[in-house]
Amino acid sequence: MEITDRLLTQDGQSIAVYTHGNKQNPAVVFLHGGPGGCISEKSFSFFDLNKWFVIAFDQRGCGQSKPFATLVNNTPFSGVEDLEMIRRHYEIESWTVFGGSYGSTLALLYAIKHPNRVSQLVLRGIFLGRQSDVDWLYQEGASYFYPEEHEAFKAVIAPNDRHDLIRAYYNVFTGTDDVQKQLCAKAWSTWESSLVHLIPKSQDLEVTDADISLATLECHFFANQMFWDDDNYLLNHINQIQTIPTEIVHGRYDVDCRPSGAYELAQRLDSVHLHLVEASGHSPYDDAMFEQLVGIMKDLEIK
Repeated sequence: MEITDRLLTQDGQSIAVYTHGNKQNPAVVFLHGGPGGCISEKSFSFFDLNKWFVIAFDQRGCGQSKPFATLVNNTPFSGVEDLEMIRRHYEIESWTVFGGSYGSTLALLYAIKHPNRVSQLVLRGIFLGRQSDVDWLYQEGASYFYPEEHEAFKAVIAPNDRHDLIRAYYNVFTGTDDVQKQLCAKAWSTWESSLVHLIPKSQDLEVTDADISLATLECHFFANQMFWDDDNYLLNHINQIQTIPTEIVHGRYDVDCRPSGAYELAQRLDSVHLHLVEASGHSPYDDAMFEQLVGIMKDLEIK
């Protein structure tokens, strides 16, 4: 995918930025998930490019941003700094922030830190980054829905280390055994991909860069408790953004990120619409979810 701009952070990292649409239109920034996901052409499919100036970027360590899979200065808070760098570069006063999965986490954190820069939020597949959310996803919870796939996720870890899978994987990813790193990166990515769609899809067997960045960076964030100083950081700071107009879209059958998180968030906001999408899981590209998101962006009042 063709990069529009490369922006250098204060610590020398290179962030790949992509834009579509007319710069004179109101701006919306798209935040991908993971952490460790990346931007593709599909990322722009939710938006009418005659209405919006759409900005997207590969977050630190993934996609075409450099260095690849870096753990140095890679936290949700550095993501907020990068968003501000991008906003200033394009001389945007305030913008709509659109984020799904971990992208919703980053969107909320950015809004909490810079509420005057956010005109409205569109959030999908809410992930609040609490230890209970991480435990559900990797240790016990989602495993009840996909037991065979979870057994494969555990199988690459020594039996004595399976009581704390995040820590066990983190020890591999920060270790020196490159063969084991690749094996674990694929196992991690395969487990995650098993949960995304309402009806699971077949997966490639080869290890890709996308597998490595997703597994390495997710594990880095989760092993370090998201770098929060408070496990419930987002909800405990939600008063900063209570009046920002917010659309929350969540699949009724999302096993990856529990619908209860979306409900809890909605209960704390004053200007919010919660859309629980039936016949939908975590993926934004499942038919019902995609239709809901496109409809929201079509009807959203430009601010």
